[in-house]
Amino acid sequence: MKRFFLALFLIFALWLAIDRSGAAIMWWLQQHSQDTTSSKIKHIVEDISADVVLMGTSRCNGHYVPSILSDSLDMSVYNAGIDGSDNIFAQYMVLSYILQYHTPKVVCMEVQNSFLDEEEAAFLTTGYFAPYFGVCAEADSVFRLAGTYTFYKLSHLFRYNTKVLAMITGQFKSHLDNEEHGYIPNPQPDTPPELTHWNTGPFHLSNEKQEYMEKFIQRCKERDIMLCFMISPAFSIVDSTYYAQLKAFSAQHQIPLLDYHTPGYYLNQPDYFKDSYHLCDKGAQHYTSMFAHSLKQLIALQGRLTPEAISYRSLDSSDWAERGI
Repeated sequence: MKRFFLALFLIFALWLAIDRSGAAIMWWLQQHSQDTTSSKIKHIVEDISADVVLMGTSRCNGHYVPSILSDSLDMSVYNAGIDGSDNIFAQYMVLSYILQYHTPKVVCMEVQNSFLDEEEAAFLTTGYFAPYFGVCAEADSVFRLAGTYTFYKLSHLFRYNTKVLAMITGQFKSHLDNEEHGYIPNPQPDTPPELTHWNTGPFHLSNEKQEYMEKFIQRCKERDIMLCFMISPAFSIVDSTYYAQLKAFSAQHQIPLLDYHTPGYYLNQPDYFKDSYHLCDKGAQHYTSMFAHSLKQLIALQGRLTPEAISYRSLDSSDWAERGI
C-alpha cells in the first residue's frame, strides 16, 4: 500500500513539474510571439490607453484604420479586433481586461448575428485568452460558463493549447509589419471576389449570449462609456430582415447601430474586397472615412440626445445620413 501511494505521489510530482515548467516556457513564447493574435491580446491585457477602442472579430481587425479615425475625431484610437472572435463572450473578455486599468471614452463594437444566435462551438476562441487566466475575475467568468475553468485552474500548460502553433511560428516570423495601432490591412487579391447572397435565418436567440450582451452594455454605462454597434460592408447581398435580431436588441437598449452592409455599400466595387466577408486595405481606407463621419456626429450628440433622436438609433447608416448624422 505504501508503494502504491508513493507511486501516486511521484506521478503527481512529475506531472506538476512538467505542467508548471512547460507553462513557463509557453508563457515566454506567448510574451515574445509576433503572431497577430498573441501580440494583440498581450497589448489588450496590459497597455491600451486610447480614447476610442474598436472591438470585434476579423471584420473589425481589418476594416477600421485608426489614423483616419484619429484625424477626424482628434482622439486616440486603437483597433482591438481579434481574428476569429465572432462571439460576445470573447468581446466581453476584451472589455473586462481593458477596464481593469483604463476607461476609454468610446467603445465601438463590430457586431454580427453570431453575437446573439445559438451556434455550436460558441466558446472556441475564448481559449485565446486562457494564458491570462486569473488576471481578471470578470473575464474568467466566461471560462466558467464555457466549462474550461477547472481545467485551466488545475493545469497551467493546458491554458496554451489553443494557439500553440501560432505562438511558436511567431518567434521566427512577424505578422505585424503593417500593423497600425491594432489595424492589420488585408491584401487585395489578384482576382476580385464573386458577389454572394447570405440567406436569412433561421436564427435562434441564445439566452446566454443575450445576457452577456446586456452585461457588456451595463459595464459601459457604469463607466460612462459611449457605446456604438456597427456592421461594416461585405461583398454579399442580404435582405432587410437579415440583422433583425441585432437591430431589435440595439433599439431595446438604445444603442446606436450603424449598418453599412444591408444598404449594399461598395457592391459595385469588388476591388474594395479581399473576399465576400472582408474589405482589403483600399476598401478599409474609404470605409473608415465614411464611418468616421457618422461616429463624429454620434459623439457630438452624446449627452443631449432627445427622445426623437434616440428612436433613430437602431436604423441603418443610410437613415442616419438622411438625418444629417
